[in-house]
Amino acid sequence: MAPDDTKNPGAPKQAAKQKRKSSRPDSSRDSGREQPRCRAASGFSPITRRILAVNVLALGILVAGLLYLGDYREKLVDSELENLRTQAEMFAAALGEGAVGGDTPFGQELIRDTANRIVLRMVESTDLRARLFRIDGALVADSRKLLKAGREVEVEILPPPESDYDVLREVFDVFDRLVRWLPGQRPPPLYVERPRQHARHYPEVMEAFDGDTVYAVRSLDLDHLILTVAVPVQRYKQVLGALLLSEASYKIDDAMLEVRLDILKIFLVSLGVTILLSIYLAGTIARPLRRLAMAADRVGRSLNRQDQLPAMDNRADEIGDLACTLRDMTDALWRRMDAIEMFAADVSHEIKNPLTSLKSAVETAARVKEPDQQRKLLSIIQEDVERLDRLITDISNASRLDAELSRTELSSVDIGRMLETLVDVHTSTAKPGAARIVLETAAEGSLTVPGMEDRLVQVFRNLMGNAISFSPPGGAISIAIRRLTPDKHSKYIVVTLSDEGPGIPSGKEQAIFERFYSERPEGEKFGTHSGLGLSISQQIIDAHHGTLVAENRYGPGGAIIGARFIVTLPMD
Repeated sequence: MAPDDTKNPGAPKQAAKQKRKSSRPDSSRDSGREQPRCRAASGFSPITRRILAVNVLALGILVAGLLYLGDYREKLVDSELENLRTQAEMFAAALGEGAVGGDTPFGQELIRDTANRIVLRMVESTDLRARLFRIDGALVADSRKLLKAGREVEVEILPPPESDYDVLREVFDVFDRLVRWLPGQRPPPLYVERPRQHARHYPEVMEAFDGDTVYAVRSLDLDHLILTVAVPVQRYKQVLGALLLSEASYKIDDAMLEVRLDILKIFLVSLGVTILLSIYLAGTIARPLRRLAMAADRVGRSLNRQDQLPAMDNRADEIGDLACTLRDMTDALWRRMDAIEMFAADVSHEIKNPLTSLKSAVETAARVKEPDQQRKLLSIIQEDVERLDRLITDISNASRLDAELSRTELSSVDIGRMLETLVDVHTSTAKPGAARIVLETAAEGSLTVPGMEDRLVQVFRNLMGNAISFSPPGGAISIAIRRLTPDKHSKYIVVTLSDEGPGIPSGKEQAIFERFYSERPEGEKFGTHSGLGLSISQQIIDAHHGTLVAENRYGPGGAIIGARFIVTLPMD
């Protein structure tokens, strides 16, 4: 019960073209040796490297941001300036009480010798530098210069001694220099030590002459700051001078170093944990993927089915899904290979029969002398040649169908309109006494499915031709269309084609879809059908993710009154 597909007169030419194409040398192949297409899965996993790089980079950026400590440094500077202010006000008060004297026309003034002794005594046990300026801007006292034996001795405060962290300190200094290049970073002005100092060289001192307390922060060098506070020195509300108290930022730098060292310690611990967790995470991804790749490589090179992909059923993640999908794909490929082998065997068997008949007829014709017998033999030869041509054409169409279905893009196909057109064509071309076809549509609205229109037309033409060939003269063929909605997420179109023929032999409901199966009506000429029609139809419906089933129709008494084919296709 399998009608032939529509003959393709251009199939021999297409087959010849295909043969000529396949005979061309492939420039991408190496003669006599297969070139490996995939990189060998060896060495340190690239996935592990990427995971390590991403995690370590993220941690490094975080630590770099913490090591910046810009706000923390500013708070330390503000706190140190407040301390300087407190000390400067105390020193200024002491100078205003003890270093002021004289009764000049201009009032009281600072006494140089007394001011020097007080200034030296005040900063003797500290790292501070104190400078006292008169109201006229002249330098009166400087704690870096001692008066001894009638001459000045300059004292230089050395930086802290070297420690075990000097290398890290230099690294952090370089880091701070790089940070200064960031947008929005404005380094403080550079501090310049002049040989002959005057109050006008220090704007904060000039403002202190007006009775204000003024702060200033300058760069001592590329890596250190100098903090200064200028306070007025007064006696009975009269400003007699200004005290400039300054300090290098060594203590602040040491505090910053301690905090950064603590951050580095935490970073090293976090780095170790990150590396271990990254390696573990990468191992859970890279190792199973490598196992899958190596197993797939073995399966691809193997000539038997002993090599299998790992199951990984214990993994409830994407890798487990990938392993399951690859196993299903491998099984599908093996089934495809089995189908190809069976198809080749069936083709060989089907072609061998007409070839045997053709060979026997040719050998007999060479010995027969009677014209009538020769004509009969020539008729047999002609029928066998036509049968071979039809069989080869159908086999060629069937072999190209799978590739065509896999690469053709789907479009919206209106099943209702398609069936109306096919029924109209049959009605207008049917011979007198032929079976009539009645189309019944139980669904309203659009009946579209995603598919290939020409192939779906081929399916329904095969089914209609099959029903016509088995229907009695004047019989009725019913085609019913309806919608099926099993749930809110899926919709289907169901097409049922029923005839009034003898039905399907018992137990052959599935066998009729096999290749080269043929169950034809009595009286039909042998060899006019290849037995591929229903097999191709089912293959097309499967490619559209639908189903095609066959069953018998039974009357009230249980007798078979015809056959029924049911096509189910998913809607858009």
